[in-house]
Amino acid sequence: MLSYPATIPLSSRTLNHLAERIRGHRKQRRSRWRRLNPGRQALLALAHLRNGDTYTRLAAGFEIGVATAWRYVQEAIALLATAAADLATAMERIRRLAYAILDGTLIPIDRVADQRPYYSGKHKHHGVNVQVIADAAGRLVWASPALPGSVHDLTAARTHGIIEALTRADVMTFADKGYQGARGSVRTPFKRRRFRPKLSRRQQAVNRAHAKIRARGERAIATLKTWKILNKLRCCPRRATTIVQAILVLHHVEANRYAA
Repeated sequence: MLSYPATIPLSSRTLNHLAERIRGHRKQRRSRWRRLNPGRQALLALAHLRNGDTYTRLAAGFEIGVATAWRYVQEAIALLATAAADLATAMERIRRLAYAILDGTLIPIDRVADQRPYYSGKHKHHGVNVQVIADAAGRLVWASPALPGSVHDLTAARTHGIIEALTRADVMTFADKGYQGARGSVRTPFKRRRFRPKLSRRQQAVNRAHAKIRARGERAIATLKTWKILNKLRCCPRRATTIVQAILVLHHVEANRYAA
């Protein structure tokens, strides 16, 4: 098998953060010997999450077994996920924003046995629904646990309590037409209806201004999906939440913001 050097577009700060968590976990469990030291295990996990390298490629590159590569990656993801902020904690930061941007995204998955709940009619694809909150500059602030792809964005936001939390904190929030009827502090563009076939000039101007603001939220989703593992999850959909939470922690460490 041929091999070649590769790079991971992350700083050493992120690597050291994850390595320190792994080192502390091993010390707590009193692990005596591992095939990889904490730094190499952290590098292994980052290669999987950021570059999307498969376990087979990782095993060959790090000269370990495939089962060992899987175990090391899952251990690192679980350690990171435990440090992820829940919505209540994230709201302490969100309430200080000038305004927030709420949007949903579909993370594709492999087809599963019970595939109907995961099929998104909007995207015509199987996946999981993740709600994303961004700040006024389009920077990723928080990402929700994953729900089946058939769940509508508004239903997902209500299920997670996002709309209620934003309204209670009195944070002006911009969202797309999928959140029509959210009320509270959520603002959506005007929508054409059968009894109102054409929007007025004022409504069209409001929609254009709204779209310019909301477009910045796409940056947060793009930032989330720079982690190549999210291009298509090839694991049980129930593990999607843990992966997203781990990536959220790593993103904040890399950006040097909100790091635990």
